[in-house]
Amino acid sequence: MSRVGKLPIPVPAGVKVHVSDGLVRVEGPKGKLERRVVPDVTVAVEGGTVVVKRTDDSRRGRSLHGLTQRLVGNMVAGVSKGFTRVLEINGVGYRAEARGGLVVLTLGYSHPIHFRLPPGLSAKVDRQVVITLEGADRELVGQAAAALRKLRPPEPYKAKGVKYAEERIRRKAGKAAGAAGTR
Repeated sequence: MSRVGKLPIPVPAGVKVHVSDGLVRVEGPKGKLERRVVPDVTVAVEGGTVVVKRTDDSRRGRSLHGLTQRLVGNMVAGVSKGFTRVLEINGVGYRAEARGGLVVLTLGYSHPIHFRLPPGLSAKVDRQVVITLEGADRELVGQAAAALRKLRPPEPYKAKGVKYAEERIRRKAGKAAGAAGTR
C-alpha cells in the first residue's frame, strides 16, 4: 500500500470538504477549489479527516493513490493557508510593477511586458525587483511563476533575468581578456 496515500488528511477549522460523484470540493477562508478524482481511487470524509482509498490493486490504482492524496492535501492546505512563490529580478533597468490583476515588467526588451495573472492569484512587488505570487491553488501559483520566469530566464554570465528566490545560478567565466597568442 502507498505510504503517502494511506495517510489521512487533517481538515483544519473553517475548511469544508464535499465529495460527490468523483468531484472533490474544498472551501475555506482563502477560496474554493475543486478537482475531479479518477475512478481508480475514492475520497471520503471521515470525522475531521479526509481519507483516500484505492478501489482495486491494479498498477494504475496504486500509482494514483499517493498522487490523489497529495493533490487533495494541497487543496486543503491552499484554502486554509494559501501558497506563495517569490521571484527576483536581476539586471540594470529590469523592474516590475503590479497593477491589480496585471504585472508590468521591463526586462530589457524594446517594450514593456504586460503579464495578466490568472483568476485566483494576486501579485505583490517589493522594491520593484521582488515579485510575490499568492493563491490557494498550488499548481496555478507554480505555473504562473514558471511563466514569469520564462519571459527572461537568468543567463549564466551576469545572472541577469527573472529567477526564483531560492534558485542558485551557476555562473560561467566569460572570455579571458588579453589571452596569450593574441596580438
